Amino acid sequence: MTVEAVTGREPAVFDIVDESDLIRVRKVLRTEAEATGLNLVDTTKLITAGSELARNILNYATGRRGRVSIEQVSRQGRRGVQATFCDDGPGIDDVDLAMTDGFSTRGSMGLGLPGARRLVDDMTLTSAAGRGTTVVIVKWQR
Repeated sequence: MTVEAVTGREPAVFDIVDESDLIRVRKVLRTEAEATGLNLVDTTKLITAGSELARNILNYATGRRGRVSIEQVSRQGRRGVQATFCDDGPGIDDVDLAMTDGFSTRGSMGLGLPGARRLVDDMTLTSAAGRGTTVVIVKWQR
């Protein structure tokens, strides 16, 4: 199903280059979630997932750099918030393995990507070794 940007609203697009950008990601996600009418629980889930994906950019992307685009979207009369996280990093060799609970390349608990997936309604991850990663998440209004 096609997701459409909400007319008259420009997406918030900015670079993720340091820890202060994590705060900005959370703030913009909260603002858009509230404007869309997401309840507190869904807003918190969206912010948590987005924060994890932004932190992954700082931890894994080449040069600790990436970008995010956050916007209100609609599909079949439902409104939501979509966030797209992109980097030009080393990419993920095995996306299915990376989405498995407990898998980590850095000795962490391995809950980041699969945890983010559980917190949102829709998530797509596109990656290839040496070509970067793009993760798109959407949380829909109930």
